[in-house]
Amino acid sequence: MTGVAIVGAAECDLGNTGKSTLTLQTQAVTRALADAGLTLADVDGLATTGVSRFSTTQLAEYLGQQPRWVDSTFVGGSAAEMMVARATQAIDAGQASTVVISFASNQRSARSRSLGGIVEEHTPEAQFEAPYGPLYPLSYYAMAAQQYFHRYGGTREKLAEIAVAAREWALLNPAAFRYGAGPLTVDDVLAAPMVSSPLTVADCCLVTDGGGAVVLTTLDRARDLRHPPVRVLGYGERSTNTSMTAVEDLTVTGARESGREAFARAGITPADVDVLEVYDSFTITAALSIEALGFCGPGEVLDFIQDGRIRPGGELALDTSGGGLSYCHPGQYGVLLLVEAVRQLRGEAGARQVPDARVAVAHGTGGILSTHATVVLGVR
Repeated sequence: MTGVAIVGAAECDLGNTGKSTLTLQTQAVTRALADAGLTLADVDGLATTGVSRFSTTQLAEYLGQQPRWVDSTFVGGSAAEMMVARATQAIDAGQASTVVISFASNQRSARSRSLGGIVEEHTPEAQFEAPYGPLYPLSYYAMAAQQYFHRYGGTREKLAEIAVAAREWALLNPAAFRYGAGPLTVDDVLAAPMVSSPLTVADCCLVTDGGGAVVLTTLDRARDLRHPPVRVLGYGERSTNTSMTAVEDLTVTGARESGREAFARAGITPADVDVLEVYDSFTITAALSIEALGFCGPGEVLDFIQDGRIRPGGELALDTSGGGLSYCHPGQYGVLLLVEAVRQLRGEAGARQVPDARVAVAHGTGGILSTHATVVLGVR
């Protein structure tokens, strides 16, 4: 448990905005500060990431800031959760007093799913993977799903429940990209165009503009601000691989260790968690994370999520905004996991509110099951 709390959280405009990334970033930052009852003048720490090598300095300049502490950790979808750990440590150490963590992109407006990079000539993925023409990152997650099915006897029908549940949550969230799209069925998921077997279009996250920001400060200061503080109770992380060539078992992810460390720091177990926000770039991403974080045993997750367990009103409130599958996915979704977790803990989620939510977990995944970061938040 730390002496740091999240005191502000907000989204920027979502969907197909036609706005620049820096405009969306500015929206996210200023809205999160307004939510906290603070201004840019209160901020002395800034953390963000993007395709620019100088994303943090670029944003600071655009905002007219000269922060005394910055972080630009670039690890994909787990970056925001890792930044919570870095910011918490910086605040506890006195390096900064108020830190904003943000991310945004305009990838839908820009008609691009690319967040950078040419594969280097002599890397394992260039030598042993690229010749087969995999779709990055989809084909790699598809291989993880295939191995999981082979090892544990799972089916596409059972995995589809992740997407079906995400849509049900999105139908309760007016900000969700699929809010007006109507329910999704298992048959709909199976019948959608196959992209990389066994994953169809409906197993894959959205491509949208969007992003968000959260504001962290000391617990003492947080008590005098607009909302009850959402405490940072624990955190953990693991970085495991860049290529699939380096992975011995695609069904075992670094979430096991990141979750174990975060839960130990927080002094909780999975049974104490009221809200679980996990990265769902693909249905298999969410499934592997639920299992690795200890909510069920090895090989059990596809049975565990059946019978409405992860849908609204079920025993495990999963991805309550609608997730990357039905709410928003701007290329790196991790910061929006934190935004939704904060809203749930503050009782601000409207029709999708989980009753009496006291402990929330946000878990980010980056790359091709490459990086994993878990944050435990609470209002206890």
